[in-house]
Amino acid sequence: MTTLTAPSRPVVAAGTEDVRPVRRRLSPGASIRFGGLIGIALLLLAWVVGSATGLLDPRTLTEPWTVVGTAVTLIENGRLQESLVTSGIRAALGLGLGVLVGAVLALISGLSRFGEVLIDGPIQVKRSIPTLALIPLLILWLGIGEPMKVITIALAVFVPIYIHTHNGLRSIEGRYAELAETLDVSRAEFIRHVVLPGAMPGFLLGLRFAVTSSLLALVVVEVINATSGIGHMITLASNYGQTDIIVVGLVVYALLGVTADSAVRLIERKALSWRRTLAS
Repeated sequence: MTTLTAPSRPVVAAGTEDVRPVRRRLSPGASIRFGGLIGIALLLLAWVVGSATGLLDPRTLTEPWTVVGTAVTLIENGRLQESLVTSGIRAALGLGLGVLVGAVLALISGLSRFGEVLIDGPIQVKRSIPTLALIPLLILWLGIGEPMKVITIALAVFVPIYIHTHNGLRSIEGRYAELAETLDVSRAEFIRHVVLPGAMPGFLLGLRFAVTSSLLALVVVEVINATSGIGHMITLASNYGQTDIIVVGLVVYALLGVTADSAVRLIERKALSWRRTLAS
């Protein structure tokens, strides 16, 4: 019968504490520096090789060097920067509003049974209805201006924030509440020092989903009678068959998503440095 033994630490001099981490045999292994860029680099390499060898038809997917030249031209005439600023403002406003609403509703529902009765049911109904299906109704209510676009993005964002934050609040172990009651900790202190830190992993996970949802909603709202933004630029290019500009717009969207997700991951590593997980 196989017996499990704890990994042994290296022998150190007497009177000193060995603080070196123990290598775990079943862990994924040491982290790879810039590992997240390797897959992207391989994808770009495949694109370059396919274009250079003729496997990819330029009419289907423009060569990467042509895309770079088009991007330089768009930057020189200021068109790309203007579109990027417009799209960035829309995404930031919608993301900020959605995160705020989702977090507040999750706190009310997660910390109060009465709040859960009032809030959780309607949000579960909204969760089952795709946000994009609400666009015709939002157009009737708000028109096709900026408020409709920002609110559409916010509606796509607040659901994952609410779901994951609420789950984080309700997943906190009951023994912490029992310990707080034993120590006669007030409810405000319990929420501040136990509940909120315990729900932080769920909130940050929801934030990563929210960033992706905001970009998805941004793409959709920018092709609905928009007069500016990356999506508008892509729509015009599609009408004239300008594949290179379309690819430039898609690359910009990808860069926005990767940058935002990397920022959230960095915040997660800093805010949750106290956790001991398999990845760490």
